[in-house]
Amino acid sequence: MKSRTILLVEDNPSDVKLTKRALEQNQIANKLIVAEDGGEALDYLFATGQYAGRDIRDIPAVVLLDLKLPGIDGLEVLQKMRANELTSLLPVVILTSSNQEKDIIASYKLGANSYIRKPVDFNQFAEAVRNLGLYWLLLNVPPPLR
Repeated sequence: MKSRTILLVEDNPSDVKLTKRALEQNQIANKLIVAEDGGEALDYLFATGQYAGRDIRDIPAVVLLDLKLPGIDGLEVLQKMRANELTSLLPVVILTSSNQEKDIIASYKLGANSYIRKPVDFNQFAEAVRNLGLYWLLLNVPPPLR
């Protein structure tokens, strides 16, 4: 893996700012790519659209994926990722406000690696981001590119 980039798929600007702040507070300096909807996330992952020409094999270390997105929702993004050989093993953490059992079950059935409900309190959120960074960026051994 060439980079330790984080792909954040989030349409809420407040949640993007909160995530950036939490990453900074926890001294997680990895490059952060923000996709504001599912279509943009897929364009980034598969080097199409505005990301055409990007090295498709330079995949993120982890994808933080919201479920409730305009256009292509998070579950469809996850489904398309798992159907593609290049991204089928890419770690995906669902980071969403949804606590609906159907969303949790669907996420895991489609191959999510983790499901985290966004805490409302910033300190709890910052701690969740710290743990995410520690695990997915430092401890986890990523699958080799195929």
